[in-house]
Amino acid sequence: MKKEKFPARLHVLIASNSDQAIVIRRGPSKYTCVLSWDRKKNSFEVSQWLKGRIYERRADISPSGKYWIYFAMNGKWDSETKGSWTAIAKAPWLKAIALFAKGDCWHGGGLFLDDQTYWLNDGYGHEPLFTSSKVTRNKSYQPQNYYGGECLHIYYNRLQREGWMLKHSSKKGKWNSETIFEKKLSHNWLLRKICHDQLGSPKGKGCYWDEHQLLNEHGDIFVKSSWEWAEGFDKSIIFAEGGILYQIFLQSSDKLSEPKLLHDFNEYKFEFRQAPY
Repeated sequence: MKKEKFPARLHVLIASNSDQAIVIRRGPSKYTCVLSWDRKKNSFEVSQWLKGRIYERRADISPSGKYWIYFAMNGKWDSETKGSWTAIAKAPWLKAIALFAKGDCWHGGGLFLDDQTYWLNDGYGHEPLFTSSKVTRNKSYQPQNYYGGECLHIYYNRLQREGWMLKHSSKKGKWNSETIFEKKLSHNWLLRKICHDQLGSPKGKGCYWDEHQLLNEHGDIFVKSSWEWAEGFDKSIIFAEGGILYQIFLQSSDKLSEPKLLHDFNEYKFEFRQAPY
C-alpha cells in the first residue's frame, strides 16, 4: 500500500524589530528544514536541514532577528547531545553558539527577553556543552503564565507577548483541550487562533495543532480550518495552508483580497549544508 503523503507543515517565527523571519518546514516527518524569510523583499533561502525534529512551539527569535533558540531531537541517545538538545544559533542557521544537551523530550527550548538575553526552559535540567559571550542566560526569569513544561508553556507565552489575547480554554474530552486566542486587526477585523492539545489528532497533524477563524465587525465568521499558522500585520494576514505561505489584504471592514501566493515549500528535498560560521 502506498504511504499517504501530506503537505509540508509550516511554522513561522517573526522578529519584532526587523523584517527578518524564520520558516520551520517539517516533512517528511523525520526531516526538518529551516529557511530565512526577508519579509521586505519576500525572499526565502534554505539555511540547513536536520534529520530529526525541531519542536517549533518551543522556539523563539530575538527581536532583531539576529539569533534564535530551538529545541531539537534526533534520537541519537548515545551522542554528546544525548539525542535531544536546546541550542542558541545565529538565525536562520542550526549551528549552535550555545548548546545544552537534554537527553529526553521534557521541557527544552526557551524565549528571548531581548536581543542578547534568553530564558532556557530548563525543567528537569540540561547539561551545558558550551556557551557564548554573545548571548546571556537569565536564570531568574520565569514566564508570566504557566502552561506545563513543554510546547504550550513557551508557545502560549510567546503568543501573548506578540499581542494575542487569551480568551478561553476548555476541555473537550480526555487528552483533548482547546485554547482560543484573538488579535484585533485593521478595519475592525478579528483573527481567532484555536489551539488544540489533542491525542488522536486528525491525520497529518501533531498532538498540538492550530486552526483559525476570521470575524468582521458585522459578526460574520469565516472558518479557516486549514490555516495551520497565521499572523496579522501591515493591514494583511499571512497564513500557511497546504505547505504554502499566502497573504491576504484587509481592504475594508467587509472585503478581503484574493490570496496572494508568497512561497510554496512542498517540493524541497534534503540537502547537506554547512553554516557560514
